[in-house]
Order: sequence, then C-alpha cells, then structure tokens
Amino acid sequence: MQIYELHIHGCAGTDEALALQEPLARLLCPVEDHEGPCEVPWGCTLRDEPREDGPQDDPDECVLVLGIFADARKADEVLARVRAFVGAAHRVVLRDAVTDTFDELAEQYRIEQGLGTA
Repeated sequence: MQIYELHIHGCAGTDEALALQEPLARLLCPVEDHEGPCEVPWGCTLRDEPREDGPQDDPDECVLVLGIFADARKADEVLARVRAFVGAAHRVVLRDAVTDTFDELAEQYRIEQGLGTA
C-alpha cells in the first residue's frame, strides 16, 4: 500500500479542473456519507505543471491531481475507471506520490481499518 497520484491533464483552466472534482469523487465513493471506510482513500488538489505542448506564452497547465492510497492492483483499477470517465479529452497519468500533499490518506486508511495511528 502506498500513495499514488493520478494527474489529469487537458483541463481548459481552473474552472474545468474544479468541475471534475465532484464527479470523480462520486466515481470513487458513490455514497458521500457512507458508513465505514472508503474502498480507496482519496483526495484532490490542483497543480500548475509544465505544458508539454501549446503556446509558449503560457508554459504551465492546470492539472487536477487525484491522490489515492492503494496497492498497485487497485491503483491500476482506479486509473482505468478515471480514464474511462474523463475520456480521450484528458490524458491521465499514474505516478508515485512525490510530495506530502496526500500523506493524510495513509493515516485515514490506518484509522478506518482500526490499525491505530502512525
């Protein structure tokens, strides 16, 4: 189990990236106020990342980053679900987490599973 990040590229800007958050949340957690632990602890944030193509006067793009705490098999499953949901308009890349942005997801998992705190 580890923290992964799914980087969702191709958003026209902050508003479009923010608009994807709630539908992606329901994709991972269909019942917002459910009892018991989440199948996959998750969180979202926005980041500006270097644009691979496009106008040179705007070198960064707004990327929606979905953090998850999962094993490799579940991370690949979530990647497939997210890609199917956002379609070809958005490139989705799965990466190991490189910042501490989503560290609380591991703690959430431990607490929800009754494993105590770190």
